Amino acid sequence: MLSWEDFRLVKALAESRSLAGAADSLGVNSSTVFRRLRTLEEGLGAKLFDKRRGGYQLTPTGEEMAELSARMAEDVASFERRAAGADLRPSGDLRVTTNDSFLAYELSSVFAAFGEAYPDIRLEIILGNQALNLSRRDADIAIRATEQPPDTLIGRRLADIAWAVYGPDGSPTVHGLDELKGRRWVTPGPPLGGIESVAVIREIVDPRNIVYTVNTVLGLAEAIKAGIGIGPLPCYIGTHFGLARIAECPPPKRPASLWILTHADIRGSARVRAFMDFVGNELGKKRAVFEGKLDSHKNGGLAQE
Repeated sequence: MLSWEDFRLVKALAESRSLAGAADSLGVNSSTVFRRLRTLEEGLGAKLFDKRRGGYQLTPTGEEMAELSARMAEDVASFERRAAGADLRPSGDLRVTTNDSFLAYELSSVFAAFGEAYPDIRLEIILGNQALNLSRRDADIAIRATEQPPDTLIGRRLADIAWAVYGPDGSPTVHGLDELKGRRWVTPGPPLGGIESVAVIREIVDPRNIVYTVNTVLGLAEAIKAGIGIGPLPCYIGTHFGLARIAECPPPKRPASLWILTHADIRGSARVRAFMDFVGNELGKKRAVFEGKLDSHKNGGLAQE
């Protein structure tokens, strides 16, 4: 008789195509995966995988079992979401995904206040620039900048994320990007390079003048502060680093906005509801910072429109 662990085994090996990858996914060692696969195939009287140069390849029977495994995994995840959504008390664990720059400069103080207000809720923060799959419960809540949230998620748009060109403190302001073409530039790499404000700059600037590329916003800000070159930054990061805002980026057709998102199945959970309301309201108070309307934390002044 097949068990859920048998289906998990086939799913893990089908996705990784290697014993080591499947073992890592299942939290066991490679020899255990190999032994369990042999036992499963012997019990079924059918071969599920062929070992080839490129890794483990599904047989037709294996493909059928792998498809069933994927459907079962989604059913289990769906049940877990509904069960979590039925919770009536603001307590328990919450997995929140966001990126390092949001956490370092805007979220940590908000999370501290949330912890004081809801001491029975434990937060697990998962950092990364790639969005996790909330449908699979990789995380319960996402705080992300995005042009368009997935249709499967619900939430609240908190603010637009404004970008501008920054240089070291004391750099003079210019009237347009054309005046900066000959300067040394630092620019974001993937996945940030696809942001519309950044893409426009790459079209204007001679590639030979781009002397430094880095794939995190904080790395970009450190490079500008160190004098490696000028470059685009979200305004809230330029403000926190005390950098000079020397030019405005062309307004994007589809600006990236800051969202707080969750899956519809768990929105009724008391802890999810408490987090979405509390953190959403606190971040909403920082809208002027995210939209680049605060010129500096040092003087609290408004940026010139």
